[in-house]
Amino acid sequence: MLKIVGSFIVGIIFTGVLGWNMMGGMMFHEHLSPFGVEETVARIQQNIQATGKGWSLAGLRFPAKAVQADGGNALPVIMVEACSTKYSGPILNEDSVRFLSILMPCKISVYKKNDGKTYIGAMNAGLMGPMFGPLVGDIMKQVAEDQAKFIIMDPSKPTPQIQYPKAAGGGAGGAASSGC
Repeated sequence: MLKIVGSFIVGIIFTGVLGWNMMGGMMFHEHLSPFGVEETVARIQQNIQATGKGWSLAGLRFPAKAVQADGGNALPVIMVEACSTKYSGPILNEDSVRFLSILMPCKISVYKKNDGKTYIGAMNAGLMGPMFGPLVGDIMKQVAEDQAKFIIMDPSKPTPQIQYPKAAGGGAGGAASSGC
């Protein structure tokens, strides 16, 4: 009997450690892009605008520029920011989940790695949303469905122009944003 209980406890601990180690990889997605950084950003921007559901471009951020301005060396990174008041409104109007405004606007990161390839990184909204209750879970499920459309890279479509935000005093990070 002691052997069974001990094995059960070891199994629970093993499952907990395994889950803890895998959690980071599950909270975020990474996808390979067939295009360069700027073309990938332009295609994501086009997809965001074509999705509808109130989505609009909220800005671009260039975190690698801040590192470079500080004398460092960083490969290109551009963060595309988008927002839909259809999704942000209910969260911003509810006191119990308003702290999630830290996740707004929705961000998709496009970056180059040392292998020379371009990648797209995004939060796994569908997994993280339910952790904050049914309201946020339902909204984030819809956000996840839309995000999947944002990163579709269709090479048969012509290359759009990247849409740089109008200067709004973004500082060393290179941002201009209208928010949600």
